[in-house]
Amino acid sequence: MTGFRAKINKVKELVLKCMQARDMAYCPYSHFPVGAAILTADGAIITGCNVENASYGLTVCAERTAIQRAVAEGHRQFSAIAVTCDIKDRFVGPCGACRQVLMEFGSEWIVYLTKPDGSYKETSLSELLPLAFSPAHLGKN
Repeated sequence: MTGFRAKINKVKELVLKCMQARDMAYCPYSHFPVGAAILTADGAIITGCNVENASYGLTVCAERTAIQRAVAEGHRQFSAIAVTCDIKDRFVGPCGACRQVLMEFGSEWIVYLTKPDGSYKETSLSELLPLAFSPAHLGKN
């Protein structure tokens, strides 16, 4: 039971961190704040938020901010990500570009889609991006 409780506590921490990251979002154009928190294989949690730009194409999503921060800090293996936005009535997943970026680091991530009230739905990256293009297609990994 201790292992189960530890996992639940880590999920709760991951969800809390993604909601805190959402509060840091810079989104003066869309007014659509998004937060993400990535759990590394060694147990660290790295967060990210969306950062918009007046030149819209230069906007960076929360998930990509988190993965770039994690990689910059030396992490290359990940086990989970929690993502949240302000939509209250349904679970919202990462955009297609973010799903592809996450796929670079493996398909077996657990993905927690999180509502503002802290409730979440567990899925996986392979479910969100079936038949994905991956490093394996280039002879990598």
